[in-house]
Amino acid sequence: MSVIRTARERARDEVTAAIKEEARRQLADEGASRLSLRAVARELGMVSSALYRYFPSRDELLTALIVDAYDAVGAAAEEALARAGGDEPVERWREVCRAVRRWALGHPHEYALIYGSPVPGYSAPLDTIGPASRVPLALLAVAEQAHAAGALAVPSPDEPLSDAAHADAWRLSKDLDRDLPPRAIPPLVAAWAQLFGLVSFEVFGQFNKVVEARDDFFDQAVAGLAHQAGLRRERVLRGE
Repeated sequence: MSVIRTARERARDEVTAAIKEEARRQLADEGASRLSLRAVARELGMVSSALYRYFPSRDELLTALIVDAYDAVGAAAEEALARAGGDEPVERWREVCRAVRRWALGHPHEYALIYGSPVPGYSAPLDTIGPASRVPLALLAVAEQAHAAGALAVPSPDEPLSDAAHADAWRLSKDLDRDLPPRAIPPLVAAWAQLFGLVSFEVFGQFNKVVEARDDFFDQAVAGLAHQAGLRRERVLRGE
């Protein structure tokens, strides 16, 4: 029985993968708002009722594609961070950012699904939160490592912070449960948001006829974001 069950599971995985692959093709051709289970079934030579056994609704198929996309870009960021383990904080940050950009440029339609315009009528479920957190957690890991090495410049208590921003900083610090001072969190959140602004401008064509040397531009921009987030070279903070 276990052998039969395993074969069935393998077959189900293969069909699920084929459905998602065809759905991604439709995303590229038609956009997420026009994704159709009937069209996917037709292209795969399936009857709609058979496909519904795998994905009962369009929204469930969209959620699976969204989770896959977040997991893919998150894995790219985590792998880059692991490879850059011994580098200076700014370089670790830059490597994570480069990995996000490479993935986005290589998968523009999947990037658009998770960072482009919302799909009309679709509301992302809680299942997407964990996968969506992988890139920001990789960036936070860079900051956490830098803080442990004395290479994170934390805003001074004398610097102005509104009551609302102060409350957000403490809430996020508690929720994230990272070894980071609460005042370090707002600059990191701002840098994370600006990273995806840079990537989105490139993926969606806003840099056309504006920025030509895009690799150099991106590297300089994310180094500036690293500095904004408080990351410093360890030897500089040691006075070397």
